[in-house]
Parts: sequence; structure tokens; C-alpha cells
Amino acid sequence: MKPPRRLTHTVAEEEAGRKVSSLLRYSMGLSGTVLRRVKWLPDGILLDGVRVTTRTTASPGQVLSVLVGDAEVKSGILPAVGPLNIIYEDDDFLVINKAPGVPVHPGPGHYDDTLGNFLMKYYETSGILADFHPIHRLDKGTSGLMTVAKYPHAQEKLKNQLHTGAFRRTYLAVCTRTPQPPDGTVDAPIGRVDGSLIAQQVQQDGKRAVTHYRTLSTAPGASLIELTLDTGRTHQIRVHMAHLGCPLVGDFLYGTEERERIARPALHSWKLSLRHPVTEKELSFTAPLPQDMAALLEISAEK
Repeated sequence: MKPPRRLTHTVAEEEAGRKVSSLLRYSMGLSGTVLRRVKWLPDGILLDGVRVTTRTTASPGQVLSVLVGDAEVKSGILPAVGPLNIIYEDDDFLVINKAPGVPVHPGPGHYDDTLGNFLMKYYETSGILADFHPIHRLDKGTSGLMTVAKYPHAQEKLKNQLHTGAFRRTYLAVCTRTPQPPDGTVDAPIGRVDGSLIAQQVQQDGKRAVTHYRTLSTAPGASLIELTLDTGRTHQIRVHMAHLGCPLVGDFLYGTEERERIARPALHSWKLSLRHPVTEKELSFTAPLPQDMAALLEISAEK
């Protein structure tokens, strides 16, 4: 088993005399929640390899080390074999190209066939001590890029980037019609439909939701739309495109189920850019349009 992740910081001259608690919070960016967890671990906080308390004063040149990786797995998620397309991985997080039809979290009816199950199996077979720490989620039917941290500190840092310029997601959807105008912004609040556990709708007293869209190509019965979000409401893209009169192809909830064309709403998480939670380096990733969505455009073009 690989040792849990540790972060280190060499104390600078200008940091002389500062307490370990200050260095951990302001030089290393750890939250109070993380500090409360690690300070009780036998090797949670080390200064030059020796266990110290957060009240200890540091000297220039000393190396401060903190255990941020999971010391144990608490989620109880059952490891299970399944499709797991990892397109990027380091000691802090992964970017996964999720297959359509795969739920992200275990729940009723899905105890061993979710992304969480598949990732826990990968950790187990790879000798990685880590729990399931997703940064965001995708609907079961949505394919494409999503980010998963390997420990709570990285999860917290990345979650704080959501819906800011540091963390940007771009989606591709195949819609039944071309929106008018072809490029624009939908700024329309979204709330839950009365009596439904999952369905959402545009409603005046809903939560603010903003979607930017751009038409990339059109064909009879299918238009390829690029979308970016300023907010992250449940089913936001599906609700907003249906609100424009252009529901996603195959959207059983907000449009028309068309299983002969596609077995899911035609939505794909295409591009992802973020700031690394430790190095702060800017990173970008892409996942090509899956075959079932590409086929909608090819078939329509041939008719």
C-alpha cells in the first residue's frame, strides 16, 4: 500500500518565528477543518521529521510536513469492477472520462455499478489508500469529464474553484432544434417541479441559473450546441434548452425519449480547465464526442 499523501513546506526567512498553525493555514492553504483532523494523528504534523503541535514556532530552513491523505476509508463504498477511463492522474486528483449510463454515487438500486465503486476498486488494486472525493457530478446519462480528488484537502481546494474562472467546464449537447438566436445566454431561475423528486423547471422563485450557448453545426433534427455554465443547478442545461424549445435528443424528462436514436439525453462534458490544488498550475483537458452522439449528427446529415 502506498503511503498517504503528505505536503511539505520549507520555512522561509520571512516566516521566522511564525507558529506552525499559521504556516499551515496561510503558507500551505489548509483549512481549519483539515487541521482539526490531522493534528491528532501520530504523524499528522512534523517539523524536520519530529511531531509537533500547532503552537510550535518554526525557524527558517526547517521543513514542515503535514499528512493530508486519507488515513482510512470511511465511505463504505463497495469496490467493484467497471468501466473507468482515467485521462489524468497525480498524487492529488484524477480526471475521468465517465461513460454514459454510469451513476456517479451509490444509492438505491445502484450499490455496486457506479463510478464510486469502480474508482474504489482501482484504488484497491493499485495500492492507493484513498476514499471517494468527487468535486462535482454528472447525471447518470451524461458522459465526459469529471474531477475526483484523492483526499479532503484537494477536494476542498478544487470545490472552492467551482463556478469561478479557475474551474471551467464546457459541454456539448445535440438538440432537436436550433435555438433562436443561434448563440446567446439563458438567465432563467430553476426550481423543482411540485410533486416530482427529480424534475426541474424554469420558475420565477427558483434559484438563479445562467447558461451560455453557441450553435456549432446544424442538420435536420439535430443541432450541435456548445454550452458553458455560470451556475450549477440540477439538470440546468437540459431545463434551459427545453425552455428555449430545443430539448436534448433523447431527453425522456424534458423532451422525447428516442431510444432508437440514443439511449440517453445527448449531453457530454467536453472540456475542463482548472487550477491544480497544490501547484496552482493551470491544466486543461478534453474528451471527444462519444459515438452515440456523433451518430446523431451523421445520421441526420445523410437524410
